[in-house]
Amino acid sequence: MKSGKTIWITGASSGIGEACSYLFAAQGAKLILSATRVEQLETVQQKCIQLGAECEILPFDLSEIDRLEAISDKAFSFFEKIDILFLNAGISQRSKAIETHFAVDKKIMDINFFAPVKIAKHLLPKMIENGGGTIAVTTSISGKFGFPLRSAYASSKFALYGFFETVHAEYYDQNIRVVLVCPGRVKTNISYNALEADGSKHAQMDAGQAGGLSAEKAAKKIVRAIHSQKPEVLVGGKELLMVHIKRFLPGLARRMVRKVKAV
Repeated sequence: MKSGKTIWITGASSGIGEACSYLFAAQGAKLILSATRVEQLETVQQKCIQLGAECEILPFDLSEIDRLEAISDKAFSFFEKIDILFLNAGISQRSKAIETHFAVDKKIMDINFFAPVKIAKHLLPKMIENGGGTIAVTTSISGKFGFPLRSAYASSKFALYGFFETVHAEYYDQNIRVVLVCPGRVKTNISYNALEADGSKHAQMDAGQAGGLSAEKAAKKIVRAIHSQKPEVLVGGKELLMVHIKRFLPGLARRMVRKVKAV
């Protein structure tokens, strides 16, 4: 299948973003890949080109909120359109609410919520002018229920649901579709890069993450969902049952979350 779509992926240097990049590349997409790590992005870029894609890289730091409109314009300028905007990049947390420095709360909200919002708000008019498009956003099952050691992270993911479900409702008639990508445990570096209470890196692969679904398997499900413009896709293993328990048995879900091992 040759998609011919122009796709901008943030968080493309590893994990879900990297794996999705290769699948889109094999479909003949035009790719713009972003992350903070230049060398890793260049490696992903070369593989995407080998797979048949036109591919540009655009390294930047999502926490630099004031630069994001200019960065978004740069991304758009590569191919003069963006059909699919995949806002995948994010950062997690491993600390209790009281112990977490407020600067860490703010950084997580900036990267996980305000940055995707600013990029989407800036590009939406261009996408609408070009006839519409798809915005895919990586949330989390932590955006479905509060979870120990994840107060800011869960808050940022809850907020993504509120904002992007609203975008879907407001601009549906202008051919804008939103796909909320909701991973459970996927084997990526997210726990390694998670922030401790003082802002330092967690710097270890948590057992739950290590035993999670591979990024490659997750990517296959995510790419299918994006192409079909599925409103939400749950990705993971047995931990996804908690989403359904929360919906139908919220009291039981709260008791289970209190007892769950958070790492």
